[in-house]
Amino acid sequence: MMKKSSSISFKNPENNKLIICGIDEAGRGPVFGPMIICGVCFYDNQIELLKAIGVKDSKKLTPEKRKQLAIIIKQNALKLKIAEISAEEIDQREQKKITLNQLEELYMANIINDLTPDEIYIDAVDVNEQRFKNSIKMGLNYKPKKIIARHKADIIYPVVSASSIIAKDLRDSIINELKGKYGDFGSGYPSDARTIESLRNWIIEHKKTPPFVRKSWQTTKNILNRELKNKKITEFTNQ
Repeated sequence: MMKKSSSISFKNPENNKLIICGIDEAGRGPVFGPMIICGVCFYDNQIELLKAIGVKDSKKLTPEKRKQLAIIIKQNALKLKIAEISAEEIDQREQKKITLNQLEELYMANIINDLTPDEIYIDAVDVNEQRFKNSIKMGLNYKPKKIIARHKADIIYPVVSASSIIAKDLRDSIINELKGKYGDFGSGYPSDARTIESLRNWIIEHKKTPPFVRKSWQTTKNILNRELKNKKITEFTNQ
């Protein structure tokens, strides 16, 4: 299936220099692990080739397919920039009094400044697409020809799908490494019963949170309050 794509050439004619960039993230919602933001650039006449090799919304691909496509995308991309935002840095945003959206905006603007594409397509995380776009623009040190921020951009624009695939594949690798070291904790999402049980058991055993957990998540705070703080109060009253 992937062998067929190997005959597709991503070479760009010399007279075509319009650089298109897609930006997306992976791992915004989980209680475990980092968030990954990726920006990837291609010439405009290469975008259709992304469809030809099977690039689409990363959530609709198997982990194996994402890994295969991530390799091809990285090998053929004109420019690429990846940012890994640790659980600790996500937590520190509370001290800096910035929202998760603002943290993403800062990183996305930095990625764009490094890549300097002509056109940018971004998967908007703000409910207000225009507000998100304007916030990104304020962080740029140059003026691109076009910026599009859309909900579900990873479904609409192949170049955003490509960035989503790389981000998701990298986060998958990081999560698998954590599982190899600490045991299988499920998907890492608050909706996953195995994840919640793993977090609760860790806190009960170690009297603190794992180093890769987001302490600022309400899920973590609730378990800490239930398993540690309430227990300490009970022990004190029983003395």
